[in-house]
Amino acid sequence: MFQLIWIVIVGAVLGVLAKMLLPGKQAIPFWLTVLLGMGGALLGNAVAGWIGVRHTSGVDWIRHLLQLAGALVLVGGGSSLWTGMRQKT
Repeated sequence: MFQLIWIVIVGAVLGVLAKMLLPGKQAIPFWLTVLLGMGGALLGNAVAGWIGVRHTSGVDWIRHLLQLAGALVLVGGGSSLWTGMRQKT
């Protein structure tokens, strides 16, 4: 149970950081920001595993940066898709 709460917290932090770092306004709801942040964390962990830096001694800075990069990609893309879908209706 605690792990699920932790995943949501990390997703929220990564999603909000991604929204702050991306230029312009990302007009997506908070729940979508959290989901895309969670997806970015998963994507970053997968890439870290593929390149062999998932488990290192000390703080895993490379893995955390990859998670943030994943969140940036997903929030940026998700924002474009969300805006496009909302304008069609």
